[in-house]
Amino acid sequence: MPAFTDIDPARFIAEFFTSFNEHLLAEGTDAAAVVDRFHTPDIVQVADGHRMDRDKLIAHTRPVRKNRPSGLIDVHEAIADDDRIAARYTLHVTQRGRELAIEVCFFGQFTPDGRMRQAHMLTRNVATDDRHQQSEWP
Repeated sequence: MPAFTDIDPARFIAEFFTSFNEHLLAEGTDAAAVVDRFHTPDIVQVADGHRMDRDKLIAHTRPVRKNRPSGLIDVHEAIADDDRIAARYTLHVTQRGRELAIEVCFFGQFTPDGRMRQAHMLTRNVATDDRHQQSEWP
């Protein structure tokens, strides 16, 4: 089980996504290696009804790497139980001069070493400047 007793779940989820994006956008990194560092080989992510396995997740990283967005994750609330985290957070993203705010309701399962095994996310675009537990990426 991940050490959710040793770290606040809001901090864990903010650091997970921030670190994933930092590694993904680092020069000379292999997208597949970054995905594998943060996710299990059998990863399944379902976002707004769209299912992504490992191969689709790697493909999804290509436009992120091309567009090189910057932003922060603002965690409003998060709870953990055993190897699972439920969180509600807002992604504040700046990409090519355009600012987006996307609220996410996240339900995920993690391995003892902190890799994501599965995630279910519901998202919606919002206009907000409220900031709580923030973690910024490049």
